[in-house]
Amino acid sequence: MGFQGRKFRTEHKYYLHIHDYMSLHHRVSSMLMMDRHSISSEGYCIRSLYFDGPNDNALHDKNNGVFIREKYRIRTYNGNDSVISVERKSKFGEFVCKESARISREEYDAIVQGDYRCLAYKDSLLLREFHSALEHRGFRPTAIVDYLRAAYIYEFGNVRITFDKKLSSGTNTFDLFDPSLVLEEAIPSPQTILEVKYDTFLPNHVRNIVRPDNHIRSSISKYVICREVNLKHYKE
Repeated sequence: MGFQGRKFRTEHKYYLHIHDYMSLHHRVSSMLMMDRHSISSEGYCIRSLYFDGPNDNALHDKNNGVFIREKYRIRTYNGNDSVISVERKSKFGEFVCKESARISREEYDAIVQGDYRCLAYKDSLLLREFHSALEHRGFRPTAIVDYLRAAYIYEFGNVRITFDKKLSSGTNTFDLFDPSLVLEEAIPSPQTILEVKYDTFLPNHVRNIVRPDNHIRSSISKYVICREVNLKHYKE
């Protein structure tokens, strides 16, 4: 699906009980290829710094079910700075578009310190629009989201099946690389978040493995969950 020059994908999310996760993960891992980011059988760690406007639009738009919405984040993998990406995730109903552009560690450090000039004249339109959001729309860091992901891919349909565990929220800093970062569990540890993503169709081969109709779809936002943990933390 295309909208405003962007390619959107279908994304469905589900909460899994530990027993459902173990059974489904076994089936998926035996049939599909693991994502290239994986560093072990458990997958890989994703840590993201989310940004929101002065009126918390990304937070409230999700909670209010706004049909068209977007949010910005800076994402890292496995706790190192070899890959640092600015991402914009846009939603059009249940369809999702994710855009990404790399930045350096020096540029990341400047952004976290409130200096956005490094983004102003980038070749990437995404980075220039991120600069505008920071410089002119008042966007600022609002939450660190951390979790362990096991991801599997299937070429036909551009399918990604992901299992996200140990979802945690940063509570004391907005620096992804701060060695003193404190993480607080955001959902009960036995729970796993299943995400099923594909372009125009979910091949029957994969559908028969995942059996999405056996699970109850949920409107899950890791950002909202972790932001609420963060807000509760600062109220106490």
